[in-house]
Amino acid sequence: MVSVVSHLAFDAKKVAAEFVKARRSAGSLTKYPGSAPQDLDSAYRCQDEAIALWGDAIAGWKVGWISAPLSQQFGAQRLVGPIFSHSVVRTNGAGTTVTAPVFASGFAAIEAEFVVQLSKDAPANVAEWTSETARRFVKAMFIGIEIASSPLVNINDYGPAVVASDFGNNAGLLLGPEIPDWQVRSLDTMHCETRIDGLVVGRGNAAAVSGGPLAALAFALRCNALRGRPLREGDFVSTGAVTGVHSIAAGQSAEAIFTGFGTLRCRTVPMTPVAQD
Repeated sequence: MVSVVSHLAFDAKKVAAEFVKARRSAGSLTKYPGSAPQDLDSAYRCQDEAIALWGDAIAGWKVGWISAPLSQQFGAQRLVGPIFSHSVVRTNGAGTTVTAPVFASGFAAIEAEFVVQLSKDAPANVAEWTSETARRFVKAMFIGIEIASSPLVNINDYGPAVVASDFGNNAGLLLGPEIPDWQVRSLDTMHCETRIDGLVVGRGNAAAVSGGPLAALAFALRCNALRGRPLREGDFVSTGAVTGVHSIAAGQSAEAIFTGFGTLRCRTVPMTPVAQD
């Protein structure tokens, strides 16, 4: 009975409108704007409402990890959120510093990630995927940095359903150069080091993503098929934090050094309001 009441109390349309309003104004939220979703289905319903309100084309999807015991509670080890076209910034991997807008009074973090791009549309009626079947849909792999940012202060403390409800806590993707030989490399040889203001905050490799980047892609393919949003040719999928989720403030500099592949550098700046149509 309690779960039914909680479910009915969640107003996906209202919450989506409040999040989109806060994002468009580059504002902040000190608490969740309504009753929180109690499950991921509700969270994705809210995400879908917000996607429709936001209006920008989807360039791809971020995949985030759900740690135990929350993964048991919510019945999933990962979640997805949209990456919008206007938030994708390409950089050459030669150390050029690009700007990365974040919600200065909300939550902000950077995550070094391996990013895959789809070579063709995923079939809409297939919801069972493995790493090997997902591999057949990969056109290329890139190095990247996910800009994880939300108007909601401490969004990650609310749990995965809240994170999923606000675009998966995504605010952009810095896309670096392609990894030409990714298919023949072992995951533990694909190293990365992350620095903030010159200090090392994390080290890792592609094996740090549970099951590897292709397992994350398989999840995105399955999750989005079940949502009626099958992945499309050209979509980018940011597969998960390699060195960890590193909080950052506006005005700080971040660096992700992918050994042998390139270095991505960015300086975070306060998000500016989005003009209304």
